[in-house]
Amino acid sequence: MMEVAAPTQEETIITEGKAKVIYPSANQVFYNPVQEFNRDLTCAVITEFARMQLAEKGIDFVLPGEKELQKVVVDLSDNGEDCKMSTHENTPAPAERRTVTVGEACPEGLRVLEGLAASGLRSIRFACEVPGLQSIVANDFSTSAVELIKRNIQFNGVEHLVTANYSDARMLMYNRMGRNDRFDVIDLDPYGSPAIFLDAAVQSIGEGGLLCVTCTDMAVLAGNNGETCYSKYGSMSLKSKFCHEMALRILLHSLDLRANCYQRYIVPMLSISADFYIRVFVRVFTGQAKVKMSASKQALLYNCVGCGTYHLQRMGRAVPHGNNMKYSAGTGPAIGASCEFCQQKHQVGGPIWAEPLHDKTFVQKVLDASERNPERFKTSDRIEGMLSMVTEELDIPLYYTLDSLSSAVRCNTPSLLQFRSALLHAGHKVSLSHACQNAIKTNASPSVIWDIMRCWEKLNPVKREKLSETSPAYHILGTEPRIQANFEVRQDANPKSRRMGLKRFQENPEANWGPKARAKAG
Repeated sequence: MMEVAAPTQEETIITEGKAKVIYPSANQVFYNPVQEFNRDLTCAVITEFARMQLAEKGIDFVLPGEKELQKVVVDLSDNGEDCKMSTHENTPAPAERRTVTVGEACPEGLRVLEGLAASGLRSIRFACEVPGLQSIVANDFSTSAVELIKRNIQFNGVEHLVTANYSDARMLMYNRMGRNDRFDVIDLDPYGSPAIFLDAAVQSIGEGGLLCVTCTDMAVLAGNNGETCYSKYGSMSLKSKFCHEMALRILLHSLDLRANCYQRYIVPMLSISADFYIRVFVRVFTGQAKVKMSASKQALLYNCVGCGTYHLQRMGRAVPHGNNMKYSAGTGPAIGASCEFCQQKHQVGGPIWAEPLHDKTFVQKVLDASERNPERFKTSDRIEGMLSMVTEELDIPLYYTLDSLSSAVRCNTPSLLQFRSALLHAGHKVSLSHACQNAIKTNASPSVIWDIMRCWEKLNPVKREKLSETSPAYHILGTEPRIQANFEVRQDANPKSRRMGLKRFQENPEANWGPKARAKAG
């Protein structure tokens, strides 16, 4: 083994997870400590993805600190339904199975690419914390970054798993498009937008492989620069209360659209909005028939500029026709020339992904694994809180917020439990959203939501004589509610993650936290 040069006075050693990396203090290579949650979550997701993939090949995992799977599932299950997760269907008998450990190169394991590795911290953490890996390529297009990656690989003793590579990430991926050369996992975490890398990524990921993508250009995705968003992602973003979830759906739309060009399609496994970025984990498959369904998975968005009511218009339709499917253009329009509630105009956004953001079964596996090994990550409590909220979310696009609903009718705000109870009493489903602390995600129609707000205003009246005749509140409150809302708080209105006091939303981790400055050119 080559001797590793000791850190100089201008360098520091950063410890994160099981990795220790040398980091230059002059910001020659990018590093953001606030993204530790991102890296912890990625290690957790890739671990469960590898467990799922290798189980079919008769290979099991041994993770330090992880409790016995069967025992924990039996203890935590309320009705016994989750016990099936501890068994491996269509896998070799126990006598034929073997076990791999963390840090061991597995010939049948996953081939991983970190396209923009910077210091190599993420790749080294994969090598030190995720079992079942065959190889990891830590790539960067900066000579100083690649030299640092090589030092950090040696510093952590993971040369047998991690290889440093100097290349444009796009060219590296384009050169690995062969069916037998593709990566099983590709991680893209650029400074800003990943848009220029997506075309290469959807072609160089293996069949059913895991593509992990981060976006930190939230000003673009959240509606401040809709025209720039369209040029990068093929979708018009809108400035709205649901902008963080819309950002996720714009990114998923862009990924699916690019994959469709090559008869491929995506299946979202987990999509989160956290801090100043969004992060998605999707699997990519090939199939002409499934690609034809993609138009029916996208939708245009109409958002009222006055009251914030939104409507979705699917781009396509797919209906069963005998043993086949019949495809056609979507029908519409979904709305009139002006908003039916406040008479204001609509903005048109999208197209966006209109299907579920997560695979709840997979998310539950990641959550169970985190609960079995709570000491594995520094941010385990936040991972458990975030994933618990994700499992509770309704698979319904976008959401309203209590403050925006109350602002539209100029009245005080009902409590979260009161509004959720009113929806439940009316026979509708409702959930929170991990993307916004006071979000209301529901299958109730906008007319029901405004009827509930009209009933709330009758209990908490506003001075209607002060309302302008052109204001949204004047038009909304000028119509009598067609239902009688019941605001008596129900026990099931308080979701489990909230009752348990899980760490669902991050407090400011440090002063002046955020995306940080871009690293100096290498």
